[in-house]
Amino acid sequence: MQTKDKLFIGGAFVDPATDSTLEVVSPATEEVIGRTPEARPEDIDLAVSAARRAFDEGPWPRLGLTERIEVLQRFRDAYAARMRETAVLLSSEVGSPITWSTRAQAGAPIGIIDYYLKLAPGFAWEREVPGATGPISVRQEPVGVVAAIVAWNAPHFITFSKLAPALVAGCTVVLKVSPENALSSYIIAEAAAEAGLPEGVLSVLPADREPSAYLSRHPGVDKVAFTGSVGAGKAIMASAAANLARVTLELGGKSAAIILEDADLDRAIPALMPHLIPNNGQVCISMTRVLAPRTRYDEVVERLAGQFRAMVVGDPLEPATTVGPLISERQRDRVEGYIAKGLAEGARLVTGGGRPAHLDKGWYVEPTLFADVDNSMAVAQEEIFGPVVVVIPFDDEDDAVRISNDSDFGLHGSVFSDDEQRALAVAARLRTGNVAVNCGGISFNAPFGGYKKSGIGREFGPEGLQAYLETKSIYTSTPR
Repeated sequence: MQTKDKLFIGGAFVDPATDSTLEVVSPATEEVIGRTPEARPEDIDLAVSAARRAFDEGPWPRLGLTERIEVLQRFRDAYAARMRETAVLLSSEVGSPITWSTRAQAGAPIGIIDYYLKLAPGFAWEREVPGATGPISVRQEPVGVVAAIVAWNAPHFITFSKLAPALVAGCTVVLKVSPENALSSYIIAEAAAEAGLPEGVLSVLPADREPSAYLSRHPGVDKVAFTGSVGAGKAIMASAAANLARVTLELGGKSAAIILEDADLDRAIPALMPHLIPNNGQVCISMTRVLAPRTRYDEVVERLAGQFRAMVVGDPLEPATTVGPLISERQRDRVEGYIAKGLAEGARLVTGGGRPAHLDKGWYVEPTLFADVDNSMAVAQEEIFGPVVVVIPFDDEDDAVRISNDSDFGLHGSVFSDDEQRALAVAARLRTGNVAVNCGGISFNAPFGGYKKSGIGREFGPEGLQAYLETKSIYTSTPR
């Protein structure tokens, strides 16, 4: 049981404005494991005001890049020193299996900040182009005060996808974290304090939806960076529009994995499995639609079913566990509702579909595989955000592309084939921001984001840094 009584605002731990609190509940035990203050609008006003002063008058955006990198290196080291603690705490808050949590929840944020610290010295912060009256200096400058609003499923990964490029750029940041991750957010705040980030550069505020909406429409905010659901993204975009604040949105997905008829299933299925329901299916890039050729459909379903039945469902802190609990009872109810919809629409339940019999506590759902699914079904069109995968048959390559693109989402996808050039040609036809050929996953040095309702803008790569910059052209009248 952990109890916090302060909020991290403007670089210091201060008393909250109200006595409003948040309880953090373990999804594995259903027991309260911590309490923290909840940031209210008064706390947000204080944080935005501190960030505004720090950006408009303080040293952070005016420091030389080398000095800024030195501070951020200390921040990185302070955070990395607590990697094991972070992994355990996030497994306890989210339910992530500890092996996945160690790599993705706690390890990946370090990789993100390392990437941007390495990118920054060689980034094109300024270039010169010819003009009618003389040379023009094109400069990249920080966008200003950033409201970073992050989802609960991979909170530190999502945080650093925004925090690292924003701070490297010279922005100041008000970070709003979900109630489910209130405890682990203090690790980020404490690392920032230990590193000596200047006053006002970072605030970390755990809060629920109402304060998030308040922050996104705050007149002191220049940019909103959000990761979460499509519905919340629409609301945040509408709020930010009142001030014409810049917006980047990383939203949901319903990604398709296309297995072409020439794929070697001995290689394709093991390569695909880690990307079907990572983090108990609570990942936006999960390949939750598997498209299989009719000529090999039964074989694909049978192999996937064997893999699903072999998964170990249990305590997320046990190293052998591959599937843990869902984040909340509400989320479990939602996933079970989709399983019922699938059955009602005529999908065939191959394996799973219920709660594990050996666990009497925790918000668990068995790894669930549906076959004989039509792409028009709700389980094929809507993001379930749980351990549920559907297998959809296709007739030929054109049919596979059509089915894959027949979605409101366009975040990720994959193509499996023994002919890489053929797979690349299919990948080029998919309306999605990211496609993997004979593999899965994403990389920090390439832009990540989605088409359609999967979002606006890109994270990672140089594009991820550019998202926190404004471009200024300075004209001169000195011909050369």
